[in-house]
Amino acid sequence: MSENNDNTIQELYDLILGRRENPVEGSYTNYLFSKGSEKICKKVGEEAFEVVIAATADKKQDTIYELADLQYHLLVLMAEKGITPDDVYNELKNRR
Repeated sequence: MSENNDNTIQELYDLILGRRENPVEGSYTNYLFSKGSEKICKKVGEEAFEVVIAATADKKQDTIYELADLQYHLLVLMAEKGITPDDVYNELKNRR
């Protein structure tokens, strides 16, 4: 992981948690939390599908964009379910 990106996931996750704890009017993140797990899960599925479409079309920049959307929605889902980035990192470490 590059030096510039090593905290990005945790910082975004913390921002998402902050939105959940201190809602901001007009926040898309707050909208997702207000709709609950079902909506958040649907968005994760939608974004995953968009990643597949972009990657299959061999559109690198579109794939990067969609991967970022997917990663954001995964972090919202993780926050909704009480799962931290460290939980996921530790699972990945255990699989090595």
